[in-house]
Amino acid sequence: MNIAIDGPAGAGKSTIARRVAAVRGVVYVDTGAMYRAMALLMIKKGIDPQDSAAIEAASEKADIGIEYRDGEQRVLLNGEDVTGELRTEAVAAMASTTSANAEVRRKLVLLQQELAKKTDVVMDGRDIGTVVLPDAEVKIYLTASSRARAERRYLETVQKAAPGEEIPSIEEISRKIEERDYQDMHRENSPLRKAEGAYLVDSSDMTIQEVVDRILEICEEVSNK
Repeated sequence: MNIAIDGPAGAGKSTIARRVAAVRGVVYVDTGAMYRAMALLMIKKGIDPQDSAAIEAASEKADIGIEYRDGEQRVLLNGEDVTGELRTEAVAAMASTTSANAEVRRKLVLLQQELAKKTDVVMDGRDIGTVVLPDAEVKIYLTASSRARAERRYLETVQKAAPGEEIPSIEEISRKIEERDYQDMHRENSPLRKAEGAYLVDSSDMTIQEVVDRILEICEEVSNK
């Protein structure tokens, strides 16, 4: 059974997908991390996010892979473990632009599809159920209000912040999340939308475990049909 989880930024897709995969004993594929790795490459090369030709040229030579070490997923960019560099605001902003590039998407989608052909996977992103795995047995559209997502991102930022580091307000984070939603939903290539046949799960007032339980419940419902 392949499980596709789509939804907007900050909805908790990665956290939920990891836990669902662990319970079901299948491979978790963090597609967002793959796109962020591609964005990190552009930043390292000093490429302008509006320079489509340069982005496409760089993506052709990019080698992005996922491997597990001691049960932890590590993201490799041209052989280098860049997992710890992928969660910055700069990378997220670049990823919002580069992920809309057709050549970037083509390369990463092919890799993701190959992974799903080889083994059962839980895969999360923004176009898994619509483009990458349209035939997935279970499709989930996981969302939450922009306020709820901003509050979660704020707490995460506070926990990771260095002493004295300036932390953006919840309102500022919420505004950026809404801007990201608009970009993702209106981009030309593979815009974010609920896939046909997908189950809607709104996690605004749910705990992580409640969301996991609901998705596992959906998987059982599908298995028993």
